[in-house]
This record gives sequence, structure tokens and C-alpha cells, in this order.
Amino acid sequence: MKRTTTGKIAITLLTAALTAGMAGGAYAQASGTTGGSTSDTSSAGNENGGGLPQIQQQGDVSYTSGGVGLDESHALQREQAHWPLSMRFTGPTADYLSNVHLRIVGKGGEVLSAEAMGPYMLVKLPAGSYTVFAKYKDQEKKQSVNVSGPGKAKAAFHWSIQ
Repeated sequence: MKRTTTGKIAITLLTAALTAGMAGGAYAQASGTTGGSTSDTSSAGNENGGGLPQIQQQGDVSYTSGGVGLDESHALQREQAHWPLSMRFTGPTADYLSNVHLRIVGKGGEVLSAEAMGPYMLVKLPAGSYTVFAKYKDQEKKQSVNVSGPGKAKAAFHWSIQ
């Protein structure tokens, strides 16, 4: 029986695809990086679950930011009620922004200096009055917030620049 060139090419391509898939899985397993499945509720390999981005710690302050993807965006919106301060960053025509530099200052000085990785940022702060400085590109805005408990303080920052 004679094989056609097209058949040989198809078998070669299928073999290459299967080999690449197995090699990728072996790499992910060896590097500790795991993918998701329909029953996996983790986000980007973190332990938070439910699509929530990785929680960061700076001194006594915990925070998380993101919301670029739909799962992350929904998770952050859902979690707002459990965090003392939630913030949103938008640009012209309500475009979501990322790479916003944040500084939060309280009575004792600066309590957080971080980069927002997406349009939403959630922060766990002790109750009190704070000033939030948000800088996008070369434009800095500030807002006063009074943190009194989970889901209470919200701040929205909007820039007219791209």
C-alpha cells in the first residue's frame, strides 16, 4: 500500500502537535505552573480562587489589583464588599486603565505605595482617614477617603488623557 505525501505531512504535524503538548505539560508541571480546568477556581496559578488576582502585602496593608480579564473583573467587583477600600481607574470614554501608581497616606505617613495592575484595586486598611494619590502618566489626582469597615469606602479616578 502506498502512502500519499499529504498523509505523511498530516501524520508528521499531528505527531509534532502531540509532542509539543506533552512537553508543555511537563514544563508546567516541573516549573510549578499549572493550568486551569472547568473545576479550577484559581487565577493565574494563585491560591486565592474565584478569579481574584494575587493578594499582595506591604507592611500591615494587603491589596490586590487587576480586572483586565472578565473573570478577574467580576471577581474584584464581587469582593468589594469584603475589603475596606475599593478603587476604580478609568480614562476617556470610560476606558479601563492599568499602570496607575497609587500612594495612600494616613496620619502616620504613607501606608501604601503600589502600582495598580488593572482598573480595580482593593485595599485592606485599618479604620481611619486617608488621602489617596493616583498618578496616571504625568497626571496625579487625589481623593480623601474615610475607611470605616468592609465595603464602605470607594474612590473612582478618571483621567481625560489616553
